[in-house]
Amino acid sequence: MTGGFEDASHKPHYSGHRDRLRDRFMQGGSDALPDYELLELILFRALPRRDVKPLAKALIDRFGSFADTLTAKPDRLREVKGVGDAVVAELKIVQAAALRLSQGAVMNRPALSSWSALLDYCKAAMAYNDKEQFRILFLDRKNVLIADEVQQEGTIDHTPVYPREVIKRALELAASAIILVHNHPSGDPTPSRADIEMTKKIVEAGEKLNIVIHDHIIIGRHGHASFKGLQLI
Repeated sequence: MTGGFEDASHKPHYSGHRDRLRDRFMQGGSDALPDYELLELILFRALPRRDVKPLAKALIDRFGSFADTLTAKPDRLREVKGVGDAVVAELKIVQAAALRLSQGAVMNRPALSSWSALLDYCKAAMAYNDKEQFRILFLDRKNVLIADEVQQEGTIDHTPVYPREVIKRALELAASAIILVHNHPSGDPTPSRADIEMTKKIVEAGEKLNIVIHDHIIIGRHGHASFKGLQLI
């Protein structure tokens, strides 16, 4: 073309990269891509007219992994140059979709026979929280998961839990059994003395009303601890 006009067929240098990245994903799935490239696929939608590879790498460098980036607080995400509302929204939509998907694998299903899926859901929901959160999974007589509720949210290392309130809520939902779950933002899922004492009180309160506490699971970033597995219940 002449006269200073750009050729209409000209594409930005990153256009071919996007097509190749999508093809690799469709052929090999997420395992075919490192964290930053999987993140690029999300950023394509938020920033359709930008080369997003530098931003994807900057986010991974800042937060450490794909999962840590998705679960980072919006204010922290915005601290990275190039991140605006559109990027935050796309990341949080993907996070919410992943959580909804893992929740769908366990709700209204026998919890004890879907233990792996249950743990995956709890990890997705709680492992990356920066504050302690106490969650209760309510089961019916057939151990089908009928409700999933966050009862308390606390500080970085403490969540107030009241055994009477736990059992009261189980009665309101006509639950026959419960599974207790909380996270340790420190990453270490080892039960504390306070965790053990609190669980003992809930077990005792449940016994009086024929409500079984199947387990208390502590979720950390890199693992979990089961009170039943540790023979603490």
